[in-house]
Amino acid sequence: MAIDIIIPSVGESVQEAVLAEWFKQDGDSVQKDEALLVIETDKVTLEVVAEESGMLKILVPEGETVAIGAVVGQIDTVQATAAPSASEPAPKVEPEKAETSKTPTPAEPAKAAPSPAPSVEPPTQKPAPVDMQLSPAVRRLVAEKNLDISRISGTGPGGRISKGDVLLYLEEAPAGMPEAVQAPVCEDPMDSMAAPAEKRVAMTPIRKRIAERLLESKQNTAMLTTFNEIDMQQAMAMRARYKEAFQKKHDVSLGFMSFFIKACVEALKEIPEINAFVDNSDIIYHNYQHIGVAIGSDRGLVVPVIRHTERMSFADIEKAIIDYVQKIKANRLELADLEGGTFTVSNGGVYGSLLSTPILNMPQSGILGMHKIEKRPVVVEDEIVIRPMMYVALSYDHRIVDGKGAVTFLKRVKEFVENPERIVLEV
Repeated sequence: MAIDIIIPSVGESVQEAVLAEWFKQDGDSVQKDEALLVIETDKVTLEVVAEESGMLKILVPEGETVAIGAVVGQIDTVQATAAPSASEPAPKVEPEKAETSKTPTPAEPAKAAPSPAPSVEPPTQKPAPVDMQLSPAVRRLVAEKNLDISRISGTGPGGRISKGDVLLYLEEAPAGMPEAVQAPVCEDPMDSMAAPAEKRVAMTPIRKRIAERLLESKQNTAMLTTFNEIDMQQAMAMRARYKEAFQKKHDVSLGFMSFFIKACVEALKEIPEINAFVDNSDIIYHNYQHIGVAIGSDRGLVVPVIRHTERMSFADIEKAIIDYVQKIKANRLELADLEGGTFTVSNGGVYGSLLSTPILNMPQSGILGMHKIEKRPVVVEDEIVIRPMMYVALSYDHRIVDGKGAVTFLKRVKEFVENPERIVLEV
């Protein structure tokens, strides 16, 4: 019996997808609920899993654009039942007894079964063999960086290591990484001419959509940006003071993103036009705050939405962010996760950005850009002191948001973050 592998629907507005990657080869055996392939649309990436165990037959290769509902492969469950599992040992066949047994003599010693070669402990810097269950992209990255996969924690289905896991490992544990394998010395100087000076790569659907939306935002809004700076000393002290207790009680780390989101929620209540949309000649005001959080991934920037943040605690917000990060790593982000945002917060500081001008995420009327915390000399009560400072930027749609409202909003965010107790007291 053959079961079709069908490209699933991810939303009414999405009609096609790119088959980005097969995790298995044609003819491989697959297990039920095992990830088979990744598809990319203009909004999300999504893994498709096996509905049943069986033998895989690939009908559409990687890189092809396919319609939603198209059959891209099949799983033959009959062959899987008939074929022995590769993990099962072959049945042991007893050799027939000879009529007479030859007794070995000292002149002719009995031939002993060849003993396995003694295992040689690899050097500490040599990586473990690459697991064939890894996707081709992950195998290439592991091989290029000469990584020991036993040190990498997998967050994919069944604990499988994803490309995001490898990239996170490279970012967080540079000191623990094995040294890269030294490339052989090039004897012939003409060998350096073998690599092409440039290459052409087709844009992914997500990258195309990002480009379209950014251009649309620049052309169809009266976007303006205002800036301010925030003294992070009180927020950092509060985070350090309660970090362990917060982690122990809520099982999640306390980050600065929750401070800023809570501050934005309170400021949006005071300046509701920044939480509104322009719809032709009308303005739609929202009595709730659905905050989009910009998260970078290896396939592009995505902005999942945390709904009703006005009802959420610091812990609820931090857990929601972690959940979205895990879904992005595992290619489990759904189209519904990206819809309905009324305001966006983007943290370029995690990449080292000191100052930038964020672009509006249409149809929203405002986006807050956070940046790197850097110690700078500032004047406090007529004295020059060293404080951890962060530049913040608010880009807004000047069609409905006046300069006064934008500046007031950013000032209120500054006041809340510099005095975190005000967020709790809502004053």
